[in-house]
Amino acid sequence: MLSELNIENVAVIERAAVTFDEGLNVLTGETGAGKSILIDSINAILGNRTTREIVRTGEERAVIWAAFEQVGERVAASVREKGYECEDSLILHREITADGKSQCRINGRPATAATVREICEGLINIHGQHDSQDLLNPDKHIDIIDAYAELEGELAEYGSRYSRLLALKREIEGVNTDEELKARRVELLTHEIDEIEKASLKEGEEEELSSLRNLIRNSEKMIAGVSAARALLSGEGDEGGALVSLFEASRSLGDIRGADSEINALGEKLDELYYQLCDVSSELGAWLESFDYDPSRLEAIEERLDLIYKLKSKYGGSISEVLSYGESAARELSEINSAEERLLSLKQESADLLKELRERAGAIEAKRLEAIKSFEGRIKEELEFLNMPGVSFIGACETGKLNRKGRNTVEFLVSANEGEPPKPLARIASGGELSRIMLSVKNVLAEKDGIGTLIFDEIDTGVSGESAGRIGRKLKESSRSRQTICVTHSAQIAAFADVHLKIEKSVHDGRTFTQVSRLAHEERVGELARIISGDNISGISLQNAEEMLERSK
Repeated sequence: MLSELNIENVAVIERAAVTFDEGLNVLTGETGAGKSILIDSINAILGNRTTREIVRTGEERAVIWAAFEQVGERVAASVREKGYECEDSLILHREITADGKSQCRINGRPATAATVREICEGLINIHGQHDSQDLLNPDKHIDIIDAYAELEGELAEYGSRYSRLLALKREIEGVNTDEELKARRVELLTHEIDEIEKASLKEGEEEELSSLRNLIRNSEKMIAGVSAARALLSGEGDEGGALVSLFEASRSLGDIRGADSEINALGEKLDELYYQLCDVSSELGAWLESFDYDPSRLEAIEERLDLIYKLKSKYGGSISEVLSYGESAARELSEINSAEERLLSLKQESADLLKELRERAGAIEAKRLEAIKSFEGRIKEELEFLNMPGVSFIGACETGKLNRKGRNTVEFLVSANEGEPPKPLARIASGGELSRIMLSVKNVLAEKDGIGTLIFDEIDTGVSGESAGRIGRKLKESSRSRQTICVTHSAQIAAFADVHLKIEKSVHDGRTFTQVSRLAHEERVGELARIISGDNISGISLQNAEEMLERSK
């Protein structure tokens, strides 16, 4: 159960600490005092979506934390599965900054809002006015019956198989394309694959051919240059080259080398240059002998490079991409050629799955029908207690085509008066009737979900007098098995509270503040009198309030 809620800088609440007990906890206060802010704060602490507008004007952040006791083993196990320590108590913390950032904590450790939401599914069930509007939507009725029938596991298994069936149908449609289009595609793929295979492309081939082309294009210049260089070194005919001149120069110094050390060093340098140039001349000659110059190859190289360019322009920016395209085209052609076999396999799987789904949908339908019968009786009991004695409540279940939830549609039909045929809720239910029907549904579902805390936000909308008193008694009754928190404008409901909390708004120094206080007996009398008669509290209204409290006991 929710034992404590602390709020700082949330909307008009600067600071508030609210303690709750077991049983029925009621919150009252004038319209606009901030009751909805408490509900918004609880929603925020449960990990639900919120906005930066929740932060009090002028403050950097809003802080909310809540303490839960007697959370039960199911919730405790869920907390432990998420990696947090938990026995029988739980502390949730949330901080929202003015720039919209949010941070959650579970027992002091950081957590995501999604993790908090998963954990809190078993902690609190909040009923707001939008839930009553959902009740007017027939599409939501099947979910209520499924929750009552506890079909979550079976629906999850059914849903996964239904998704597979839809995927199979899409795949079958894709395989079973128009035959003429398929034939044209086969012809195109065959041509493309043949064109790429005949080319016999190799990785790195284009770079190698481009290099060879450049070599052949420049071969004449290269041969002429190398030949000229060798001739200048070795000489041609009777003319001596650089090597002869160096040899003669070295010999000229031969007879006088011993006479002077400097001349001796210069002579050695001449000898070294001579031998180096001899090596260069020899290597130039070897290059000329080994160079394979075949101008006729240039045309073939140009044609090959042109073919590679055309294939690249059609199938990719590189040889690698062209080869990859060819492999992809071959796979697609293989798939098309084997489509008939694949189609038969898909159709067989689809037929088997469809048969299984029909069986599962039939089993789910049987449980729904059984649940509807029980649900109708329970809702009728609840509504009769809530001062709707002549009510008729029917869950109309129709069988149709398979869908994600089976093969049924469910719609609640109600007749508030004897002798009148049941009609859809949206057509006949008044605000007060809708509130009582919603309370009945929540109470009946609560018997199944095991959630420790129920919160009702203005469940008394459109209800007054004896009917409001009946709602108060029903809330009191349900609070014996689970903590119940109710925001109300009804004195008849508030009189049944085990804990009565009052929310008040005040203005100081140009700022609005909201306080939450727990009322003692005399204060409760005054608050009930205010609800009954407004600001002009009379002795009669005080007497009525006292009588209400006595009767509620």
